[in-house]
Amino acid sequence: MKNLELEIESLAPKTPLSTALDRRLFLQTALGSGFAAAVLPVCAQTMIKTDTEGLEAGEVSLTVQGQQVPVYRAQPKGKTGLPVVLVVSEIFGVHEHIADVARRFAKQGYLALAPELFVRQGDPSKYSAIAELMKEVVSRVPDEQVMGDLDACVAWAGKNGGDTGRLGITGFCWGGRITWLYCAHNPKVKAGVAWYGRLVGDKTALTLHHPIDIAAGLKVPVLGLYGGKDNGIPQESVERMKAALAKGKSKSEIMVYPEAGHAFHADYRPSYAEAAAKDGWRRCLAWFKGHGVA
Repeated sequence: MKNLELEIESLAPKTPLSTALDRRLFLQTALGSGFAAAVLPVCAQTMIKTDTEGLEAGEVSLTVQGQQVPVYRAQPKGKTGLPVVLVVSEIFGVHEHIADVARRFAKQGYLALAPELFVRQGDPSKYSAIAELMKEVVSRVPDEQVMGDLDACVAWAGKNGGDTGRLGITGFCWGGRITWLYCAHNPKVKAGVAWYGRLVGDKTALTLHHPIDIAAGLKVPVLGLYGGKDNGIPQESVERMKAALAKGKSKSEIMVYPEAGHAFHADYRPSYAEAAAKDGWRRCLAWFKGHGVA
């Protein structure tokens, strides 16, 4: 847990939001709306807003082994045979930013699904302290459970307008690590894009593998996007991952933005680095297109 705690510590807000903004406006009230208490206040002045015009967007529910799993879904209205992208959240769950990312993909012609993968362990939006959220919710989520929920999303997509022969996955922070692992778990994934996901760590009964462990045998091409000034993911671990990937045949790549820190894509946070975020998004779309996910 130590490495993960170091990574998450770098997510804590460093600068205040204007006092003119009301904190209550940003508290999460439903899937894909508001934000977890642990990340408030947010930087509304840089937050990107993607509308739902021309889209079907909102919550759907999947039943996975008797458990209702809420999923934020966004897709072009009235269209089928769509490429599918799974969007995996940070530790804060499926909040407004993650839903917005799903809508951004939908505007590009994708069926995007962002499942609430912490639903069995707790509600991330209710925790005001990151350390408590990590202890009470995130650290209790088995990787095996996450893989199963993502498999269920793929199955649902195939029955609801998605072409699972064109399947991609992307994720941020906690979800970045999951992206690497799911690409190893499901060889039917065409491509993955992992945003600053942890690469190494201690193994436990719930986390049997980390990206470094599956790198050499990986068959799915993954693009890793990392910040050179990320205090939670040392460049030493990034270099180790590059070396491990070089031993395999997945043709995965890692891009490092020297001046960016952790969570540089999170436009609702002080960590947002606009140039790196925009370039990363461009590379993400190009990576999917270049590997049959478009």
